[in-house]
Amino acid sequence: MFRGLHFVPPDTRIGFVRLRTISWVISALLTVVPLLLVWQVGLNFGIDFVGGTLIEVQTKESEANISDIRAKLTGLGLGEVQIQEFGAPNDVLIRISAQPTEQEQQASIAKVKGALGDTVDYRRIEVVGPTVSGELISGGTVAVVIAMIAILIYIWFRFEWQFAVAAIASLVHDVTGTIGLYSALQLEFNLSSIAAILTIIGYSLNDKVVIFDRIRENLRKYRKMPITELLDLSINETLSRTVLTHVTTFLAMMPFVLVGGEAIFGFALAMVWGIVIGAYSSIYVAAPLQLILGVKREGHMVAPAKAKERAAARA
Repeated sequence: MFRGLHFVPPDTRIGFVRLRTISWVISALLTVVPLLLVWQVGLNFGIDFVGGTLIEVQTKESEANISDIRAKLTGLGLGEVQIQEFGAPNDVLIRISAQPTEQEQQASIAKVKGALGDTVDYRRIEVVGPTVSGELISGGTVAVVIAMIAILIYIWFRFEWQFAVAAIASLVHDVTGTIGLYSALQLEFNLSSIAAILTIIGYSLNDKVVIFDRIRENLRKYRKMPITELLDLSINETLSRTVLTHVTTFLAMMPFVLVGGEAIFGFALAMVWGIVIGAYSSIYVAAPLQLILGVKREGHMVAPAKAKERAAARA
């Protein structure tokens, strides 16, 4: 009889929580160092957040030559210029960083038109001013904060307040670690970065809920087992699912990092990093925090009558 492939052996008993002293030091570094990087180095904000000009063109050839267009625009002295394909093979999106004055902004558009000549058709030209970019920054921040508050309320009602606090603390760890990656590598931080952070939050939360659910079940099942052993048991019982899910998603995202191109490189790299750091925080941050927060068995005990009913139902 075929029993299937076990990526992680069922009898695995790794003492994750016993290593909490070391893991908490690492977690503290992954939280504090990114904040210091943002403070000292800053983020490389894209046009979405600092303003600029967006020009959508369609080449008259069947396929756009991105390298040729980039070569024509790089030497114009316009600051940061981003060029990417989208839609059809001959559709190109050009982003130019904000210029000091309105006149220079219009002059930059004229320079682009002069460099490209009649080889393209101009389909759209939009100027993102400082007011709009400021609204995008505040909107992105609000989106992340609202997501965190909603998660806190959801976990609180589904489990206990200890689980909710642990989930938020570990997600903050994931978010700061991801923002630190953007700062350290000076990847462009734009609206797609906010989307990556929100995706990482949702993905990481799903894994934490699975572990929390197993902890809750084991709190009911093993009434005399020490909490440290119970937490380790819960993590090990869900380890196969955690590893398989994260490895599968990691492998699915790697092609975008390696051959996806400049347009989505920052988003893809942040997702890959978020997958790794999310798995780490689920095992080494969210679960061990229950020791500090003092999760109690009493709230998870099943009344004797209900326990008998469940046992009879299973029989």
